[in-house]
Amino acid sequence: MLNHLHVRDFAIVDELELDFGSGMTTLTGETGAGKSILLDALGLALGDRASAESIRPGAERAEVIAAFDIEALPECQTWLAQRELDDDGECLLRRVIQSTGRSRAFINGRPVPLQHLRDLGEYLVDIHGQHEHQSLMRRDIQRMIVDNHAGNGELAAEVGRLFKDLQECERAMQHLQGGFEDQDARRDLLDYQTQELAALDLSAEALEALNTEHRRLAHAGTLAETSQRLLQCLYEDEHSAQTIIGQAIRELDGLLDKDPALAEMHEQLTGAQAQMEDAVDGLRNYADGLELDPGRLTEVEERISTLSDLARKHHVREEELAEVYDRLRRELDDLEHSGERLAELRQQHQRLTEAYRATAQRLHAARRAAAEELAQGVTAQLAELSMGGAAFHIDISARDNATPTPHGLDDVNFQVRTNAGQPFGPLNRIASGGELSRLSLAIQVAAAGTTHIPTLIFDEADAGIGGGVAEVVGRQLRALGQHHQVLCVTHLPQVASQAHHHMQVHKRTANNSTATTVTPLARKERIQEVARMLGGMELTQATVEHATEMVQKAESA
Repeated sequence: MLNHLHVRDFAIVDELELDFGSGMTTLTGETGAGKSILLDALGLALGDRASAESIRPGAERAEVIAAFDIEALPECQTWLAQRELDDDGECLLRRVIQSTGRSRAFINGRPVPLQHLRDLGEYLVDIHGQHEHQSLMRRDIQRMIVDNHAGNGELAAEVGRLFKDLQECERAMQHLQGGFEDQDARRDLLDYQTQELAALDLSAEALEALNTEHRRLAHAGTLAETSQRLLQCLYEDEHSAQTIIGQAIRELDGLLDKDPALAEMHEQLTGAQAQMEDAVDGLRNYADGLELDPGRLTEVEERISTLSDLARKHHVREEELAEVYDRLRRELDDLEHSGERLAELRQQHQRLTEAYRATAQRLHAARRAAAEELAQGVTAQLAELSMGGAAFHIDISARDNATPTPHGLDDVNFQVRTNAGQPFGPLNRIASGGELSRLSLAIQVAAAGTTHIPTLIFDEADAGIGGGVAEVVGRQLRALGQHHQVLCVTHLPQVASQAHHHMQVHKRTANNSTATTVTPLARKERIQEVARMLGGMELTQATVEHATEMVQKAESA
């Protein structure tokens, strides 16, 4: 859920820090106080469009930070982890709008494309009301609502897995079903390439040995000359190291009886002499084995050049040529047995198709049952919301011969009629803005506990209603707060009195500057605000008592 919202230099907000709790929170205030500004700010953190005009006059940039608790949202955690944006169960969205009109987006402190905010926002917040990003209009969201209500998670996942397997099988078939001339040409090319690579020892050990031999042959002259010079210095010269160490050992021999403490140094020099003799023997054998072989050097260089050319040809490093050979060999083997392999793939495709359509039919049946139940619940809610002649219908159309999709073979379409006797039609053509807002509320209440989006925002869901219906809306929003975090902007005291938490939005003017502030209200202040909403700015004892009664009634429900 949304834990914290920080807004700085946005519209008429200079700086604002708000903490949010679970349940239902209502935001109230005079018209023009800036209630919609808070929703606009949150929308920016969720990826809405931004412009330089949204920056507070005199400021260089605007900034919005929204902190969410995602401990109970495994899908959201997975989304973040897949993009290496996870941070110990926290989710911090940040949006910065520059005076140039450009904006930057961040998730958990890391810069991201703006689309990432929009994608992640679909897991976190759903905004209902007269807004351009009303998700209820989208067919995929409609399908998701039905599947969530039906508990179709595992069944829908199985359909998606079978769809993926079908795609992989079809790609393999397409690869083998190319024209015979193309297959023959590809087979000839693969045969030539594999023979070309098979003629070379491509193992890592062989490549290392080849490079070592090349270095030795290329520097054979320097190696021989240096070896001979070292033999002279170590053993063969009149003043060689061997001669000097031997003389030191002999002199120490005559001193050991005079001071036994010299025995350790005598032993060390004797050991050094023996090691140097071994080194000299090895160096002599090495020098004797060295020979200048221009012919072999040419062979090695040609082999290395061939390897380099092949690596460039296949767009890999030389050490990766062995993997290229294995891959080409497998492809050639598949082509040589393409008839048998294609027959196997066709059988596999038939089995997968049958399994996919059978599972899709099960998903269709589950959706039909859930759609009927959900539609009845929504219609009942609409009657309570002063839309007695309205009815809600969910059309689940199965496409028997349709191309498979990751989500099955169904078209899910939410339809409504706002008056008895009228035909059903799509939401965006039939419902007005106010009706759509109430319809959204009815769907959320009817599907409470099954939707996975934790934070629901209702922007004036009570528009165009009043009296007893307004109280019903308030009770429904409060009930929805048992399953979700609900933020509600309202002008109606009947709705505001039902909230678990209450925030007042108002404007203040000082030094020729206007700014919006938000104040969390304690119980006494809350009653005063509900009374103001009931009777205007001049509070009477009667309105205060009425407001107290409304709040107490909600608390005891």
